Amino acid sequence: MARAPSRSKPSRSAEPELSIRIDLDEEDALGPGKIRLLELVREHGSISSAGRAMDMSYRRAWLLIDELNRTFRKPLVETQKGGGGGGGAQLTAFGNEVIRLYRAIGVDATQATLSHLQSLQRMRAIGR
Repeated sequence: MARAPSRSKPSRSAEPELSIRIDLDEEDALGPGKIRLLELVREHGSISSAGRAMDMSYRRAWLLIDELNRTFRKPLVETQKGGGGGGGAQLTAFGNEVIRLYRAIGVDATQATLSHLQSLQRMRAIGR
């Protein structure tokens, strides 16, 4: 099945940046995509809206949220069944804490590797 063309990625800075993926075990990982999905659920109050914002099907977004909820000892997202006004989803306090910790790891890792990132930047070909 052909995928819909993806939206262009947001413009990135000319500076190198880290992208953190945390392998929690052999099967479970936490990275920038799942964290962004959680942030969009928090912002939109909806798994389907969060998925659309990432150019992702509702099914894929729901499966990722379900995976995250099963990965941690407490749910990161709670859902409400649809009705006349439709359903919804909200991030739990535990989910907010997972995002906070992930973002803090990213900041700390960037600070710890800044001189190396700058060295790599100086080593890059001009105009690329």
